[in-house]
Amino acid sequence: MDTTVALVDLAPLLSLMGLALVLAALPLSWVWLRRGGAASDPRSRLAALTALTLFLTFDLIVFGSFTRLSDSGLGCPDWPGCYGEVSPFGAREQIAAAEAVLPSGPVTWGKAWIEMIHRYLAMTVGVLILVMAVTAWTSRRRGGLPLSPWWPTLTLVWVLIQGAFGKYTVTLKLYPAVVTTHLLGGLLLLALLAVQHQAFRRQTADYQPLSLSRSLRLGGFAVLGLLVVQIALGGWVSTNYAVLACTGFPQCNGQWWPEMDFADGFTPLRHLGMAPDGTYLAMPALVAIHMAHRLFAVVLVVAAGLLAWRLWLQPDRVARRFGQGLAVLLALQVVSGLSNVVLGWPLAAALGHSAGAAALVLLMSLLLARSWPMPGLKVMQAARPGPGQSAGDGPVAV
Repeated sequence: MDTTVALVDLAPLLSLMGLALVLAALPLSWVWLRRGGAASDPRSRLAALTALTLFLTFDLIVFGSFTRLSDSGLGCPDWPGCYGEVSPFGAREQIAAAEAVLPSGPVTWGKAWIEMIHRYLAMTVGVLILVMAVTAWTSRRRGGLPLSPWWPTLTLVWVLIQGAFGKYTVTLKLYPAVVTTHLLGGLLLLALLAVQHQAFRRQTADYQPLSLSRSLRLGGFAVLGLLVVQIALGGWVSTNYAVLACTGFPQCNGQWWPEMDFADGFTPLRHLGMAPDGTYLAMPALVAIHMAHRLFAVVLVVAAGLLAWRLWLQPDRVARRFGQGLAVLLALQVVSGLSNVVLGWPLAAALGHSAGAAALVLLMSLLLARSWPMPGLKVMQAARPGPGQSAGDGPVAV
């Protein structure tokens, strides 16, 4: 049997798009029915749709991490389908043939399903973001939207770019720079949706604004920047399979400063497992990748811990809650990161570490979006009741 497969086969594309519409119809129907159907305010529907899309995007990032950590990234070695089919059901023979040649290889029945479920979820999120953009533009003429429709449009453009990175992840055979960029792109998508979610939250009467000093906001941006660098380093560790290059903690392989090759380890344009000169990547390069992530973690923990402490000292109850959340997530990240090294990279700890990184990005994005005055946003809050008024008697300021 000929087991060769074209890396890009667009034959199932229309069928996959139809499947994505069907999958997206389920959450869209929930939003439509929950918000009163056609009689509801489009702002209310957009708010619910944005919150739901944000939730599913977080799930998509976590499931993408599971796809990578379970070595399922090439479970279907072509794109966008699986051996030119909409699902692994149609590719039984090809998957069985590949699995027979290499039972523990990249293509197995389970890995094919993991890879395709990840693609189905990504397509569903893409359709939801498309609906967000269309709804925002059609509702623009009615006025009252809390932010420009260019926000969901930018989000739609970015999700299409993410789709292209997903394609090249497969066609370039898990090229480390592409896989790491794909991870960072998913987190940027999460941040874009978080900003829009907060914009819609500002419309609600129970919204509690968050006022932070300029120094605290700048500190938040600094911590977010450090977090992005650390996630990029962590993604580089994962995509180069360098998690176990160092055993033991706090020492690495019994040494405080082991032999490291940063030049080969951090050359971005190279294939998986290969050095820039085409030879196999040596252990000192993998150790350098691992140690860079480990050392920069100290910088991030100190900076984020200081920010959490400063937020906890604020009189604002919302700021204190953000400080608590940041401290808890930071502690969980330290524990899960150490578990990966000490316990030999168990899947649960590795997945928890990836989910924790996404949760930190989400929390920091919500914190900065909530505390930063955004030009053009119309903030709706219930006015505090004056003398002789009940809570609900006051006007609504827009």
